Amino acid sequence: MNKSVLVRAFLRSFFIQATLNFRRMQNLGFAMAIIPVIQEWNLTQKDEEELLTRHLQLFNTHPYLSAAVIGSVIRLEEEQNKSRQANPFPDAVEIKQVLAGPYAAIGDTFFWGALRPFAAIAACVLAYLGYVFAAPLAFLLLYTPAHVWIRVKGFLEGYRRGKQGIEFVRLLDLPGTAVKIRWVSLVTLAGLATLLIGAGDCLPLYNLSGILIKLAVISAIFICILLVQKRISQFYILYGAVLFFLLISSLKEF
Repeated sequence: MNKSVLVRAFLRSFFIQATLNFRRMQNLGFAMAIIPVIQEWNLTQKDEEELLTRHLQLFNTHPYLSAAVIGSVIRLEEEQNKSRQANPFPDAVEIKQVLAGPYAAIGDTFFWGALRPFAAIAACVLAYLGYVFAAPLAFLLLYTPAHVWIRVKGFLEGYRRGKQGIEFVRLLDLPGTAVKIRWVSLVTLAGLATLLIGAGDCLPLYNLSGILIKLAVISAIFICILLVQKRISQFYILYGAVLFFLLISSLKEF
């Protein structure tokens, strides 16, 4: 396959949600991404219509992991085209159906539920410390490289290995990494709470000593651990802690 064609297909994958619709979700974006590849094969009009029709069916997954699916589909369709097998249900369609749901869950857990909140918390900490202009940059540097790398590497591994491209995403262990990132987020929030309380101006009605402040922070950490052991989602714990600290910091306005 011509490298320039693969680059064009990959770049188009960034716009997979540009035509998101409630009927078939990302199907138009997916078809748009593979059009350069279809044109490269010089198929008859009938074959092009059949191929596009296959990939205009319902498809919905996490946008950052869609490139890995597109890479695998291109490889499988390329093999199908070379073998000229008349199979109404090719492997390319099956791999899309199999991977769409799990990739959506994995991507939501890692990117939306862990990495993005962590990057936002880090940016808020920098903003609170006075580095207002560095905060947005820190968010972008923490968040953007990860998803761009997964897009690129996922697409390349999907195209190189076909069906076995799923091994790349499996070996990343994104759900396990998401748990670790959430713990780091909780610790960061605890540290931010220490800064807020230690500043002395956010709780003017209370004169807490240094020992009580440390005990309060430690208690908050143990409460978070207890909630996790009770199988309460870390997602709720994280955002609940954010709301709690925002309420505390707002007391300085009164």
